[in-house]
Order: sequence, then structure tokens, then C-alpha cells
Amino acid sequence: MRESHTAVVERNVTWTGTFEVEPYETAWAGEAIYFIRALDAVRLPEGVMAKIQISPDGMHWADEGTLLPVPNQHDEVTFARVRHFGGWLRAVGELPEGASVTVIVYLALKE
Repeated sequence: MRESHTAVVERNVTWTGTFEVEPYETAWAGEAIYFIRALDAVRLPEGVMAKIQISPDGMHWADEGTLLPVPNQHDEVTFARVRHFGGWLRAVGELPEGASVTVIVYLALKE
């Protein structure tokens, strides 16, 4: 039987400017899916992307290459799948000036 775990890594957090999702240790998992749910968005255009980053230690980060769409409408959910990610995952990004989005971010992991 496969193991799975879903972590809420951001809850009711408002992003403006540069943002970083809380890092999460994922070494035991073989696959991951980030989900972002928008609770509110202000002047956030379509097409804004976060980048998935990987880390061997949770302190030093490298871009993994996967892009994670940032939702810009109430209750919209976006996602990105990640594989081969080593010990730690996080997402980072930057919103345009004057834009904000309040989110819940989930990280679903499976072995």
C-alpha cells in the first residue's frame, strides 16, 4: 500500500511582491503536487507563475524547472506536479506591483 500525506504549508496568507512558500521536507516521497487555492485576489493578472525550488538541506535552493500558476480568481485552484526532488521543496515567486493574492497552499506527497 502506498503512503501519502497532504500538508497545508500556507493558510490564509496574503502574498504581495516577492513571496516564498514555507519549505517542506519531502525526502521520503516519490512524487509531489503543489495546489494553490485563491481566497482573494486584487489586481493580479493572468499568467503569473511561481517557481518550484529544491534543496538538499532546506537552506540552499535551486530552481527545479517546474512552474506553478498563481490563481487570480476567488476559489480558483491551480497545481503543479513534481518528481525527482531530493530532500526539500518550496515555491517562490513575485507578484506585479499593486497586486496581491490571499492563498491556501497544499503539498500532497506520495511514496
